[in-house]
Amino acid sequence: MFTKKRLLGGIALAASAAIALTGCSNGSGAPASGEAQEFDPDEKVTLTLAFWGDETRAGFYDEAIAAFNEEYPNITVNASFLDYAGFWEKRQTEAAGGGLPDVMQFDYSYLRQYGENNLLLDLAPYLGEEIATDAIPESAVNIGVVGDKTVGLPTSTNAWALFQNANLADELGVGTFPDGGTYEEYEQWISDATEAGNGEAWGAGEFTGIIQFFELYQRSNGKDLFTDDGQPNFTEEELANFWKLGEDVRGGEGITTPEAMEFDPVGAFASGKLAAEMTWDNFGAGYLAQLPEGYQDLEITAPPVWVEGAKDLYLKPSMLHTISAKTEHPAAAAVLVDFLINSPEVGAIFGTNRGLPVSQTQLDGADLDELSTKVRDYEASIADRLGDAPPVPIKAYGSLEGKFRELGEELGYGTKTPEDAAAEFFTEMEAAL
Repeated sequence: MFTKKRLLGGIALAASAAIALTGCSNGSGAPASGEAQEFDPDEKVTLTLAFWGDETRAGFYDEAIAAFNEEYPNITVNASFLDYAGFWEKRQTEAAGGGLPDVMQFDYSYLRQYGENNLLLDLAPYLGEEIATDAIPESAVNIGVVGDKTVGLPTSTNAWALFQNANLADELGVGTFPDGGTYEEYEQWISDATEAGNGEAWGAGEFTGIIQFFELYQRSNGKDLFTDDGQPNFTEEELANFWKLGEDVRGGEGITTPEAMEFDPVGAFASGKLAAEMTWDNFGAGYLAQLPEGYQDLEITAPPVWVEGAKDLYLKPSMLHTISAKTEHPAAAAVLVDFLINSPEVGAIFGTNRGLPVSQTQLDGADLDELSTKVRDYEASIADRLGDAPPVPIKAYGSLEGKFRELGEELGYGTKTPEDAAAEFFTEMEAAL
């Protein structure tokens, strides 16, 4: 049975305070590292499954588990979900106490942190056996490698995108923002839409308060945020200069007033009050489930451009599935992971809610609706802007992502200068690293 907590609005945040994760050994029922447990289809097994999302995604998982039980009636799956921040707060507490769920939906941002602390099962012994990999590109399998262990498998890919509410944009008289426009043009478009909204609707959020925007800015200039060995690839001055880019929007031209920001638990864009929002392209299904009637014409276009011709975008695992290193039923857990990643039935259930399916068999099973087709076509359309994915995120990425957003909000309210915010972020980052 699901334990339900509603999804926080806007772009979900990582927990701001990370609890130290301790390494662990396998539980008494798990095989030693590198050894595979043989799957017994007759053994009665109970597994726990944890994921983040909203009630729409919870319904999809409910259907997927029902389909799984038709094929594997011997495996009982107890699932629970939280919003993104709450999910990671609970995982960090469980990790410190040694009680992670058997199978977890996982974020790329935390993969190194949990993998290097021996909290996740090495899936290698189960690949090609309980977990089929013939329909998954090798590059996708390699996404989940930390050190010399395959600790996660991606369910799907997604890319950073600009969602636009075409109904609201037309109502405000600005039309949708053109594909390929610059950030300077985007700021002007935000300003025009906000002015037309007259305190009832706004153009978009101030974009410099989200770490993914800074990542795209860095990649526009040929650099990832962090190096392969986990060191920052930017200076305090560069971060301060980036935050200065949003000063015009924060100065009243965008969604900066308390009234405009108080849309939890749904969020301003999902409430039909923002003409545009940038986030990962798999957020669309959640938006459609929440947008009010008359404001559901979603367009998906590429983000604005900082440097023409830059390879700033990349395909990211929208999420992965991992197994706890302490699970007592690793083979059964691997069978569940295989079903969630490869099953055509799961593809038909989820569509692109978790991103575009990485497994061809699951993609073939997905009856793509209008929105899912838009996501597929969007990812094809940005081929010329796609560069190599950045290194696996550093251990502290999740907490730093939350700190970046916290400082972005303070910048929005005018309680910090870009220079002060950059200094505080560097202090936090140095401590975390």
